[in-house]
Amino acid sequence: MAAASSSLLSPTLSHSLNKPRRFSPSGLSLSFSVPRSLSLQSYHRSNSVTCCSLNGGDNTSQDIPIENRYPAFPTVMDINQIREILPHRFPFLLVDRVIEYNPGVSAVAIKNVTINDNFFPGHFPERPIMPGVLMVEAMAQVGGLVMLQPEVGGSRENFFFAGIDKVRFRKPVIAGDTLVMRMTLVKLQKRFGIAKMEGKAYVGGEVVCEGEFLMATGSG
Repeated sequence: MAAASSSLLSPTLSHSLNKPRRFSPSGLSLSFSVPRSLSLQSYHRSNSVTCCSLNGGDNTSQDIPIENRYPAFPTVMDINQIREILPHRFPFLLVDRVIEYNPGVSAVAIKNVTINDNFFPGHFPERPIMPGVLMVEAMAQVGGLVMLQPEVGGSRENFFFAGIDKVRFRKPVIAGDTLVMRMTLVKLQKRFGIAKMEGKAYVGGEVVCEGEFLMATGSG
């Protein structure tokens, strides 16, 4: 009797198995179509989505708690090393950590944006947004970390933000975001102590601010 039931069901099973299925390249994980606003690429601005897997042999992503899935940014310079280079202090030191540094070329640093930042009560009480001018200032400070290094020949005693051009603000930065800033040295005139730099700031891999910066070192 069991054999008969099996033979009756086999055409149905065979038909269902022949239907096209949306599997990942590995052929093991089922993919789901989700709205753009809930995509994993933009998890930093919306609720995160947990991917489901039908593979009983590989439940690694399900077994690891969400708080352990995302590694911390590396530390190339911590806040104490940054304070040894930059003259800025509270409430105007806007760089928390350097995560990449290429001597005399570029630096990547982060600013952890928190609701405790002193500018949020006034900008704005009903909708806390990081002021664009402070994003520019934070990027300039990252540029200072490049300029004030021995490889560039900068002096740690005098450092000035000389000008900006082509600055664009792409998206608002809010409390809870991590602002990742890359500053790259484009041109340096050591004789005059002037440097041109390009900067971009990101949140979750998306550009939120970009522009060209003019930096100056020496007596002013």
